[in-house]
Amino acid sequence: MASVEKLSIALTHEMADEVRTAVKSGDYASSSEVIREALRDWRRKRALQDQEIKELRGLWHEGLESGKGRYGSMEEIKQAARRRLAENDQ
Repeated sequence: MASVEKLSIALTHEMADEVRTAVKSGDYASSSEVIREALRDWRRKRALQDQEIKELRGLWHEGLESGKGRYGSMEEIKQAARRRLAENDQ
């Protein structure tokens, strides 16, 4: 690590116990190592969420650009769904 900045963080008692337990078990060398790994996981999760949002936006725009849908109103959608349910119940 080239440059290190020391931060003070507040954790719930349960979280602090989990950090201490992870260090005592030998899974991590220090509390800082536990927090650094948690931050790396958080960054990966955020990047994945950003990618998923980007994909959903693309699909949304693709849908809008595909033209007019089969149904003209929400009521028509509901009626079609009710017909399908009734057909499946028979």
